Amino acid sequence: MPEDFPRPEEPFRLFFRAALLEWSRQHPRPMPWKGEKDPYRIWLSEIILQQTRVEQGLPYYEKFVRHYPTVQQLADAPEDQVLKDWEGLGYYSRARNLHAAARYVAHHLNGKFPDTYEAIRLLKGVGPYTAAAIASFGFGLPHAVLDGNVYRVLARIFGIDTPIDTPKAQKQFATLAGAMLDPDAPAAYNQAMMDFGALCCTPSQPACRECPFRDDCVARQQNRVNELPKKQKGLTRKKRTFHYLVIRHQEHWFVRKRMGKDIWKGLWEFPFSENDVPEVLLSFEPKSVSAPVRQLLTHQEITAIFYELEFPDALPTEIQQCPLLEDCRLVTLSELKKNIAFPKVIDCFLQSKVLTLN
Repeated sequence: MPEDFPRPEEPFRLFFRAALLEWSRQHPRPMPWKGEKDPYRIWLSEIILQQTRVEQGLPYYEKFVRHYPTVQQLADAPEDQVLKDWEGLGYYSRARNLHAAARYVAHHLNGKFPDTYEAIRLLKGVGPYTAAAIASFGFGLPHAVLDGNVYRVLARIFGIDTPIDTPKAQKQFATLAGAMLDPDAPAAYNQAMMDFGALCCTPSQPACRECPFRDDCVARQQNRVNELPKKQKGLTRKKRTFHYLVIRHQEHWFVRKRMGKDIWKGLWEFPFSENDVPEVLLSFEPKSVSAPVRQLLTHQEITAIFYELEFPDALPTEIQQCPLLEDCRLVTLSELKKNIAFPKVIDCFLQSKVLTLN
């Protein structure tokens, strides 16, 4: 372990493991995937919960288990359908990686989920944390999980100042987490660590009086609980404005599939212009103009405005020749609702009933 990092002694490690597991027994946190031994379902839950709150991810987990009970059924599903089932959860690269990994397991591993940490890491979209979770929960292997909850618990108890969003911290915390892990009960220990961070050692207003480690916590002793863990990088978001044309023609709508290499690849969208209002609106009065719809992404702040145009008869020449409609196709209302996955900013707009499609 690095010289400038805590070196927990064996007596404290034994105490910590026992106290943590006892706390877990006294504070159950029911979730449908807890105690699950099927690595496929464990993998599903872990991918869905990446950068997602449990409350938000739970219905998606239940939907995917219902729609795709086995990895083979997920592999056989069209990507458009997988993206549609993912709609509203965001970070769509997770869904694309999920589908790609399912096809790899089904077609190259004969449907058998990999059972070692190294092999699990080879799955697309699976990083060190997810691989450790699957390895410990699915196969009882001694690999420590290291998510935001675990970072916070370890940073406070040991008084660690290293910013957790640096490569140095990732190595140091991984070493410390591994040293603290209970090798005889890795699954129970990992789950207890995450639950403890979620329920007791919370980001704000932690329940320090109820904490079994209150007398050993460096952050509490030094009155630094609200300071730890530290982060180095300040979050900056690029601001973007999209002007969407929602064009209705004889009970059909113009949409196109996004093919660029970005977070919305494979999703559908209405034709749009970024920053500038589409020139075609100089020739036609919109039936309605939406209020701005906003979405915050990790590195972007999206503002979307939707303009509804309706043409019950023949399309005017200006619409037919509008460059924004290149690569567009016409879809019915049924396809719009059931078969097409939109980015969250469009889905939120449609769900808000600002636009009446019926």
